[in-house]
Amino acid sequence: MGTPLGDFIRAKRDSTQPADLGLPDRGRRRSPGLRRLDLAARAGISVEYLTRIEQGRDRNPSIAVVNALADALSLGPAERNHLRYLAKISGGECVAHTRPAPPSRQVRPSVLRTLRLLEPGMALVTNRMGDVLAHTSAFEAVTRGTGMLDSDPPNLTRYVFTDPRARSVFPDWDDVADERAFDLWLGPSLDTYEWFTAELAPVAGPELTRRLNRHVVPQRGDLRLHHPSGRELRLVRETLELSADAQQLVVLLPADEATAQTVDDLRRPAHGGLRAIS
Repeated sequence: MGTPLGDFIRAKRDSTQPADLGLPDRGRRRSPGLRRLDLAARAGISVEYLTRIEQGRDRNPSIAVVNALADALSLGPAERNHLRYLAKISGGECVAHTRPAPPSRQVRPSVLRTLRLLEPGMALVTNRMGDVLAHTSAFEAVTRGTGMLDSDPPNLTRYVFTDPRARSVFPDWDDVADERAFDLWLGPSLDTYEWFTAELAPVAGPELTRRLNRHVVPQRGDLRLHHPSGRELRLVRETLELSADAQQLVVLLPADEATAQTVDDLRRPAHGGLRAIS
């Protein structure tokens, strides 16, 4: 049985061409990408050891080996962080057998006060699974009619993969779907696995599982929204990690004047204030 770490290394090896790393082309082969022999040589480990890691038979490679593999694959900073994270959870994912508690949906009062200070801007508190834990009234006004906050409780990952409206709301749906799938890996591993297998996977289908297995590190550029009113929005995302709570405070800023005007128009009828979702 494989591990997320082995799956990621194999996926990166298969998607890396020898020429990308300055290696000679050794001719035709049965599968695309970099040969195990070449990757092992670049990392300074044996082919047998690399095979064990990829197949999940060695779940605890040293930090030195993980860093050597990152160097050998020429991984960028985000991919290196992901590789180290997968090494951590692959080594301990089979330790616990009890049903994990669901992640906390409580938002600290100081975080709620911070969110309140961001009114009338668009901001929300979420976790890596996509649960929307609190948001400003402006965020609700701008997303009204999209279905993004319709579920109880609202969850962005479920919305992206199961609500047909999401493909119209997000013109770059494939990129957004990659982001949502990738973030599942970054939540508390047991909680994420339980939530994914019990609730989301059966209804999300192969669009989610394919992305999980690919381990694509998303670029996270501007977020484009096509509002049901016919308006187009382009938003810059600024994210503050609340590491102690396994949560994020996300602020959405208009990327251009047209978007700023559209946001003003959409939030003008809105009344009320901050909403925390328990």
